[in-house]
Amino acid sequence: MRYLDAADPLAVSAAAAVRLGDLDGVRRLLSGHPGLARVRLGEAGGVSRTLLHVLTDWPGHVPGGPALVRELVAAGAEVDARFAGPHAETPLMWAASCDDVPVLDALLDAGADVEAIGAVIGGGTALSDACAFAQWDAARRAGADDLASWLTARGARPGPRHPAG
Repeated sequence: MRYLDAADPLAVSAAAAVRLGDLDGVRRLLSGHPGLARVRLGEAGGVSRTLLHVLTDWPGHVPGGPALVRELVAAGAEVDARFAGPHAETPLMWAASCDDVPVLDALLDAGADVEAIGAVIGGGTALSDACAFAQWDAARRAGADDLASWLTARGARPGPRHPAG
């Protein structure tokens, strides 16, 4: 696994392009730096994350987010990569925490594990984070009665506390 210090110019450029939704810039960086989509930003054995984590980090809703998910995954990004630090969240969990429905869909379409555990809320799933952070737009967007219904339609299994959320 390759790591780039978060202050490395390549890491800074890649993270900035992702945060800005600069699809052409991300494509240029991926083309010029094979393997960049799989790089972890941070330190080996310390706190690190992937470019998909950068894309799904709070507050989420990066312009062109779904296209960036597809581009990063096509370039080799691991859709279920774990944050390395005080928790083990996946990009899907971060997108759920931000109520970023289009990116949630893109990650699930790319094969993200809706049942992966390790969320910041009780070590649960993306559904745990979404409910705990009251991210209800996904439910309204899907026409479901609640967020649990929308995520369960995508394969999530609600626990005893989820319907109460």
